[in-house]
Amino acid sequence: MRIEEQEYTKNFDIRIWKRVLPFLAPFKGCVAVMLIFNLICSLVDIVMPLFQRYAIDHFIGQGSLAGIWKFGAVYALVVLGQFLSVVCFTRASAVLEMSVGKTMKRACFVHLQELSFSYYNVTPVGYILSRVMSDTDRIAGMVAWNVSDMLWAFVYVLGVFVAMLLLNWKLALIIILIVPALAILTWYFQNKILRWNRHVRKINSRITSGYNEGIMGAQTSKTLVIEEKNLREFQDITTEMRTAAVKAARLSAVYVPLVLFCGSLATAIVLGRGGQMVQENLLAIGTLSAFTSYAVGIFEPIQQLARNLAELISIQANIERVNTLLDQEPMVVDSPEVVERYGDTFHPKKENWEPIRGDIEFRDVSFHYPDGKEEVLSHFNLKVPAGTTVAIVGETGAGKSTLVNLACRFFEPTGGEILIDGVDYRKRSQLWLHSNIGYVLQNPHLFSGTIEENIRYGRLDATPEEIRQAAKAVSADLVAEKLEKGYQTDVGEGGNRLSTGEKQLVSFARAILADPRIFVLDEATSSIDTQTEQLIQKATETLLRGRTSFIIAHRLSTIRHADVILVVRDGKIIEQGTHQQLLSKKGYYYRLCRQQFQEENTGL
Repeated sequence: MRIEEQEYTKNFDIRIWKRVLPFLAPFKGCVAVMLIFNLICSLVDIVMPLFQRYAIDHFIGQGSLAGIWKFGAVYALVVLGQFLSVVCFTRASAVLEMSVGKTMKRACFVHLQELSFSYYNVTPVGYILSRVMSDTDRIAGMVAWNVSDMLWAFVYVLGVFVAMLLLNWKLALIIILIVPALAILTWYFQNKILRWNRHVRKINSRITSGYNEGIMGAQTSKTLVIEEKNLREFQDITTEMRTAAVKAARLSAVYVPLVLFCGSLATAIVLGRGGQMVQENLLAIGTLSAFTSYAVGIFEPIQQLARNLAELISIQANIERVNTLLDQEPMVVDSPEVVERYGDTFHPKKENWEPIRGDIEFRDVSFHYPDGKEEVLSHFNLKVPAGTTVAIVGETGAGKSTLVNLACRFFEPTGGEILIDGVDYRKRSQLWLHSNIGYVLQNPHLFSGTIEENIRYGRLDATPEEIRQAAKAVSADLVAEKLEKGYQTDVGEGGNRLSTGEKQLVSFARAILADPRIFVLDEATSSIDTQTEQLIQKATETLLRGRTSFIIAHRLSTIRHADVILVVRDGKIIEQGTHQQLLSKKGYYYRLCRQQFQEENTGL
């Protein structure tokens, strides 16, 4: 089952809702304003029919306008008070919605920054975006609007019942007897409508996913000629959504007339019985008018209460999803002692950071991924002196990237230890290590913005001249020079306005600007053409000198000058040495080189 399709079917649980309170705490004043003015609005709505009753009995019934100015002034003040209350309530609710949404999104974003590399290795991007964007918005909207609407409806219904009982308890009983039937009817239909609407939202997510896959995989679809298959699958999903939406609409088509019928029935009974009582002089006509207003107006708040209660239960699932994200524990965590001395990701104590030389040692290291049981590395040992360039080659799944990810502490060994400058790196801050690592990936990622801004991510305080020097060092200046706006050219989302090779050069410049002590090139030249590769070959030889470097490459021509080449197979080093030494052994590396160089028609 996909993670994003997980169902949350718990009944209402106040403990889950308590998790929202910390996000409301900073906005107590806003909550108080919202509730107070919301309460005032409901009280004014209760009082309004009484003004109607007074006007009919004292002015229309008696055929006199005596005191109408005083009445008009009081009525105008009440209306003005209601207007101001609505303005204040609406403003407070809007501010609360935006503030709570912002706070929840920030909490999720901060937590995502603290989660380990392994979390993103197994969690779909859509799952994360859904929690951070859609779920937080629904929770904030519920807190700001639905809860206040429920308060208004509850106070209004309670106040109307009291007012009707005080005006005439016999007529009030007629309305009260109809209300339970309406409440049951509303609860029954709202639950069914809500269930089908949930189903519609779920299918809509699948449709969105289908659009995404269709757009992102358009080229693949055309080359495989599977457009007709994609269309059939898409039609099946949209047909399913239409069926669910129609069922929800049919339920609403039955429910709404039933509610209108109950309201009309109550009004008819009040008018019939009340009119008879007026004729018998048992009831004033103004009181009958007020009763009629109450009878017509009480059913909408009852519907609103039931609808919001159902929505409350529905949104509980959103809270659970956000909590699931916030409760996710990082796989790699600094100990309290390390945090105390070196600080954390957002509060580093750089004054306590030791300078890093770059000596790295794997001591009896074993490792398996959190979602697997089979060991990728087993009792692995390796010493890498500072300034050494280490090349790693091997088949897919042999453990090349795992080795580097462990060295960078994106993962931690499940057995043994990894030493940086002779100290177990778990005794130092993650940020301390990551701040001294330059990592260039096989599939480079650029952020939305200009070329200059993307290079500056390597060191945020870099000057434009330093950025250009870094770009020139790896020939990334050639990318900027051929574009109309140069370094100010927008690279687009994910760098999609640049070719893969151009993105790779920009990412090289970004890494160089950071001036790291440890450098990682994870098949970083695999997407660069031969001409571009030659341009950066000399630059990398100079730039990697004096730094501890790991180079993972399928293109073996890029690692000939490495200080040591490790041939990894099944999590173990099966060969080790320089390029010439390994060739002279005529083992696995020799066969790999022979095969590749023959394919490239370069010879040995």
